[in-house]
Amino acid sequence: MPKTPLRPARFAGRLILGTAAVAGLAGLFLALVVLTGGAGSGLAAWLTTLGCGTLAALWRGRRRTWPGRLRPLLPVVIAAALTASVCVPTAPIRRRYPPALPFVATQHWNLATGSRVAVYHYPPAPGTARRSTPLVYLHGGPVRGISVLDHRFLQLLARQGHDVYAYEHAGGGRSGLLPIGEYSVSRSVRDLAAFIDRLDKGRVDVLGFSAGAVVLAQALATPRVAAPMRRAIIAEPGPMDGPTTRISGHRGRPSARGLAPAMTGPRSTRLPRYAVALGLMRLGLLAPDTGLIGQAEGANAFRAADLGSDTASAYCARDAHRIPTEDTARNFSFNPAASLRIQQGLKGSPPIAPRLRRSRTPAMLMIAECSSQLRQWATAILANAPAVERTQYMPGVGHRMWNGLDDNNDRAAAVITAFLQDRPSPLRNYPTRADIPAFLRDHR
Repeated sequence: MPKTPLRPARFAGRLILGTAAVAGLAGLFLALVVLTGGAGSGLAAWLTTLGCGTLAALWRGRRRTWPGRLRPLLPVVIAAALTASVCVPTAPIRRRYPPALPFVATQHWNLATGSRVAVYHYPPAPGTARRSTPLVYLHGGPVRGISVLDHRFLQLLARQGHDVYAYEHAGGGRSGLLPIGEYSVSRSVRDLAAFIDRLDKGRVDVLGFSAGAVVLAQALATPRVAAPMRRAIIAEPGPMDGPTTRISGHRGRPSARGLAPAMTGPRSTRLPRYAVALGLMRLGLLAPDTGLIGQAEGANAFRAADLGSDTASAYCARDAHRIPTEDTARNFSFNPAASLRIQQGLKGSPPIAPRLRRSRTPAMLMIAECSSQLRQWATAILANAPAVERTQYMPGVGHRMWNGLDDNNDRAAAVITAFLQDRPSPLRNYPTRADIPAFLRDHR
């Protein structure tokens, strides 16, 4: 007698139960990844999930005939296939560094701290009035490569007579990796001191941008490190210490976040392995030293498009549809695990305000009109660093102040050069310490 066709309702019920089983096993796998810290590239969680699912399926089909006993295993097989993709690397597990840039030589210096950093030198252009004091640039990140956009700005400064040195922080760009537990702002400060010592050119000026500005603020609060600094420029700083990370406040004028077209190009976060690993790390469910993906693999996999709207947030709303390409795919580098480690460490760091008040290195603060940084991060430095002699509110630009648009690079270079030469600035000194309450009240 022919078998009765499976009724639609019965089929739908089995489909729902099967889907729920797959989702439940996937959820169990993620929970085990968190509990095991991603041990063995996630294999510990995967094998445990597979074993639990198989035992549950066999128990469920124990009273059926053999073909019927195998049916409950189907969701287990599907779940195993889906979750296995989280355990298989698709990027090299050993660090692959970006190739050399065609327009500047890459040197590698071994610092006294043990860091091996990639160094770039832009000497003053021939025929220009050479500045006697070298200028050291600390880039943002916190652990990424120096973008081509930054390199172009450094070239502009060199054309104006500055002797410019820049290095990529340990773990970023072409610099060597550190053990994940050694990344911290204090390590970055020690690296800066070691770099100045290795440079061996006497006193230096230092320009720190974004995360580099945080390193510079911490360095100014450390007398031994600040001693060889002639002048310091703190541009668009992040939070300078633990207490500052907990400050609430507002940002500058509207940025292009949510207005600019979505970034195109490959994304590692569209692949299950890196979407899970980086997502759980960002949520704080996995530590930066997770066994799921290594530091080198994460840096190899991360792409510019993975930054998402972070890039757009660095530009004014009026520039939403003309955001320049900041970097090339071959030069781009970002180390998510090391960056997260530094950010987490900063949250627990002690206040530096008492030490910053004793700093005597003349400093300038640069704030962008459309900054994506909290205003209170910059005003905290202004309020607690008497050595800040000048503040420059940069109109018409976002967090990325030198961006190649219009005359933005020239304007940024002009205020930097004016301060380093102790000449009057093309912009007024604003906000001053007395202006801070009104500056914050008016949401400037």
